[in-house]
Amino acid sequence: MFTRITYADLNSRQQENYNFQKVAAELADYGFNCLRLSDDWQGADFIACHIDGETFIKVQLKGRLCIDKKYLGKGIHIAFFHGDACYLYDHDALVQHLLDNSLIGDSSVTWHEKGGRSWPSPPAWALKFLENYRV
Repeated sequence: MFTRITYADLNSRQQENYNFQKVAAELADYGFNCLRLSDDWQGADFIACHIDGETFIKVQLKGRLCIDKKYLGKGIHIAFFHGDACYLYDHDALVQHLLDNSLIGDSSVTWHEKGGRSWPSPPAWALKFLENYRV
């Protein structure tokens, strides 16, 4: 009755549903209930609500480490998997880290002109930054 699927065989919408379920399962261990949104409300795919009744996290699901100017100042956290590790990082904190440490230069066309940047596999500096955001 139960046959495991191959993630790569899923279409993009199925992959997003799959990733939501996986992230929600990880966050459940930390007292979060995840509520899927039907549209990207304020840039979020879902809201993670903590059992303390006070903590709410707006989460955007991604397939990789990324930054995007459209998320700046919106209190967005980005969730993605790298191997078996699930990361949920504060988007604006990562952007500030990049700027403070000159990890995104003035010549970065993708960031300065196109408004975004992503890394298919997190570089060493990013893995160090993400240590605090591993779920």
